[in-house]
Amino acid sequence: MSKVYINGIGSISSQKTFGNNDFLEKILVYTNNVIPVVNPDYKEYIDPVAARRMAKGIKMGVVASRIALRDAGLENVDAIITGTGMGCVRDSEKFVSAIIDNDEKYLTPTSFIQSTHNTVGGQIALGLQCKGYNFTYVHASISFESTLLDAKLQLENDEANTILIGGVDEQGEHTIAIHKLINHIKLEKIETTKLLGSNTAGTIFGEGANFFVVSNKKQDSTYAEVLAVETYNTLLETEVLNTVILFLKDNNISVENIDAIVLGNNGDIQYDMFYNKLSSGLFKDTQQVYYKHLCGEFNTASSFGIWLASKILKTQKLPEAIKINKKSKENYRTILLYNQYRGENHSLTLLRKC
Repeated sequence: MSKVYINGIGSISSQKTFGNNDFLEKILVYTNNVIPVVNPDYKEYIDPVAARRMAKGIKMGVVASRIALRDAGLENVDAIITGTGMGCVRDSEKFVSAIIDNDEKYLTPTSFIQSTHNTVGGQIALGLQCKGYNFTYVHASISFESTLLDAKLQLENDEANTILIGGVDEQGEHTIAIHKLINHIKLEKIETTKLLGSNTAGTIFGEGANFFVVSNKKQDSTYAEVLAVETYNTLLETEVLNTVILFLKDNNISVENIDAIVLGNNGDIQYDMFYNKLSSGLFKDTQQVYYKHLCGEFNTASSFGIWLASKILKTQKLPEAIKINKKSKENYRTILLYNQYRGENHSLTLLRKC
């Protein structure tokens, strides 16, 4: 089977990541529990007239995908695979509100058409005139991992040579209000850099778009090789350790070979215990990294983790802002990523330096 490489990346997040030049040298610190993205100048990438008609999630996805393509030195790809948990939720909220306000009469279909989950993938394809395989995964917090798995299988079996994959989610006022009501978002305001020390339920919510060009051919711009991806619907806290050990064993990698582990800690005292099982046990002597204090929690936040790991492997730099512990390491060759959300949809991903 062919190997799978990440050849281009593009990120729009709550940090200034869209330039692909700096690597978190200076981070933005927030005190609100719902944090927005730092918007690029969208008119540099999208016609201003067209951009006005696009939902925020569409604009983020289109621009992040174009940044990734430019980074890989490509103008088109064989396939486009998108992951999203909520799709263009703002337009969904507009349409449902219009149904209620107008007593189900005289509805315009625009918001409904733009709210479908595959709108982002469709808009990217239209812009590129890509007529290849186009699929959108809506698998809650493993939506992005599903895109990576799909692309990996196709590339390994030479069904495609280059595939654009990505995860995108936007915030919606009504959806955020519901998450606050059920305490998924922290009640008290907290500085994002102090997230892990909060010791309370809930987390901070964010949004963003992270896209990658993956290929079965290595090139000068290559960031990392994708060794393995696995997802698990449910795991008990007591099962996490053995699951990770078996995952590494299946891929012929020992714990000592993991140079850094990227964890999805989000400051929720009820569910960070899954990560603590690894950080205080199996990987206590491994460099530990976290990222959700930078981008917030959302269904495809793990795609920001992949962006982060890819940058670490290519630049061989580890910004101070993402360190959980301080273990000296001169060379980062293999990185393991682990994510879950509220005890469900666990994922493990292995990346290796090229």
